[in-house]
Amino acid sequence: MNKYETVYIISPTVDEEHVKGLVEKFSNLVSANGELEKVEEWGRKKLAYEVQDQKEGYYVLMNFSANSDFPAELERNFKITEGVLKYMVIRKDA
Repeated sequence: MNKYETVYIISPTVDEEHVKGLVEKFSNLVSANGELEKVEEWGRKKLAYEVQDQKEGYYVLMNFSANSDFPAELERNFKITEGVLKYMVIRKDA
């Protein structure tokens, strides 16, 4: 299993209850397909540039271990989930 780190940004138009639901959804997805090491909710921060007409977003960092085919599935879920502005999954070297 490889180690990965992902950061995703949730739209500020999403209410707080739905944000918690999205964080839990992605945490459960990672836990079901690998080993979730840590989830850090950084909260609302200003974006470096506008994304989909938004100037800020809710940042979440996740560290996890999974098989090499799982990040593609995670990215697919980020893509189809309404409310996710941006995401990035990177593999951490040993």
